[in-house]
Amino acid sequence: MNTSFAQLFYLKGKHFEKHVKVPIYLRLTVNSKRSELSISRKVDPEKWNARTGRMRGSGMEATQLNQYLDMIRAKVNKIQFQLVEEGNPFTALDIKNIYQGKDREVKMLLEVFDEHNRQMKSLVDKEFSISTWKRYFTTKNHIAEFICHEYKREDLPVQDVDLKFITRFEYFMKSVKDCNHNSALKYINNFKKIVRLAVANGWIERDPFYNYKVKFKWVDREFLSAEELQRLVDLEINWPRIAVVRDTFVFCCYTGLAYIDVKKLNRDNLVRNIDGELWIEAKRTKTNAKFSMPLLPAALAILEKYEDHPKVVNGECVLPVLSNQKSNAYLKEIADLCGIKKNLTTHLARHTFATTVTLSNGVPIETVGKMLGHKDLRTTQHYAKIINKKVGDDMAVLKGKLVRIEDKERSKKLRK
Repeated sequence: MNTSFAQLFYLKGKHFEKHVKVPIYLRLTVNSKRSELSISRKVDPEKWNARTGRMRGSGMEATQLNQYLDMIRAKVNKIQFQLVEEGNPFTALDIKNIYQGKDREVKMLLEVFDEHNRQMKSLVDKEFSISTWKRYFTTKNHIAEFICHEYKREDLPVQDVDLKFITRFEYFMKSVKDCNHNSALKYINNFKKIVRLAVANGWIERDPFYNYKVKFKWVDREFLSAEELQRLVDLEINWPRIAVVRDTFVFCCYTGLAYIDVKKLNRDNLVRNIDGELWIEAKRTKTNAKFSMPLLPAALAILEKYEDHPKVVNGECVLPVLSNQKSNAYLKEIADLCGIKKNLTTHLARHTFATTVTLSNGVPIETVGKMLGHKDLRTTQHYAKIINKKVGDDMAVLKGKLVRIEDKERSKKLRK
């Protein structure tokens, strides 16, 4: 294991007044990464030799201070030599901690990540969803591959994570793993939580994400137009399994439910409101945010269609939802049958509800956000940005109002 090491005594801070002493610091450098500490001594800057890191002169003050510096230098060299002999990775911070009498603790990055993921898994369905845990599990695997690819090692000390590590990991995700920009940044955001955990526990001296800025690119979200949705509803399907997938998709288009939420939907989530209408009241699996909404006639019709299905009768569900993988596969066939060129997925139904079914029909964005279970209105605003038709309709209404105002003003002038 090749480890570069250097130590340097230097003055920290300057004073414009003469003969004002300034503190002496020791800078430790291991593999180009630094750590510094005060040696609790001060010296007149005019008597300091920056090149040698010693006090000039041969008087008693200079002799005593230089002997003290030599003693520190010898102690630090001994610590460094012992660490090299042990053969384990170490950093400048480790040398500093041992010199100051603190317990040395080399935390390995993947071990910290594994411990975090174990704790998160134990809290699945309590504080986190299974999909959230899976994302962190996948991120840890990507980090392991990156360390092996970039450093030819199985693990790294968590102290070795710096800005270069982060930027190289981003490049690795885009080039080697072939992730698009936003997907790569999502993995980096997951990794950031682990790094911040290490900073909070004092395993990393400075936050390496301080100068790293995450900037996601705007992506247009596909959704079905009203005409495409009607084509899907009117399609005659003679295969029961494919019909279930189509009906589940349409149900999501009229409720905004994500795949996992409609799969977990049960009779307890269907409640009668004070006006007698049937509502859905549940929590989003992804965010645990509560949502409630009245069922539209199209969604009610689908529930009634399957009320005699064995799984529904047994109380297992309100719709016999197939697996996400099979649903997405069948949706490709359904799209071909309907002549829809868009990439139909279970989640596209949620986008369709937000845009075509609600916002395009004048439902206020705050109401849409509440029905979707969004905690932040900015999430809902992503849908509002892509509805050019709604913008056109709103401007047409404004144009009509302005024309009427101008006509009234002309009539007043003519009467005068």
